[in-house]
Amino acid sequence: MRIREEDRNMFLLATVTLCCGAVASTVALFEPAPAPDPAQQVAQRMAADISAQTPVRVVGAPFEPNVNPRQR
Repeated sequence: MRIREEDRNMFLLATVTLCCGAVASTVALFEPAPAPDPAQQVAQRMAADISAQTPVRVVGAPFEPNVNPRQR
């Protein structure tokens, strides 16, 4: 079985895609599952960071996008 010259690029792309997919799925299979505690800790830390921010004073007119380019 010979691959036509026009189809060699697609065959190479499909082969590389399948090989990379196999490697990625094998690595994901042996990777340990993350513990649920760090996700909760990160969410609590982010909530604390947001509440600790100081309010900002906005000066000037609010931004309005120019939806009609002919009109200024």
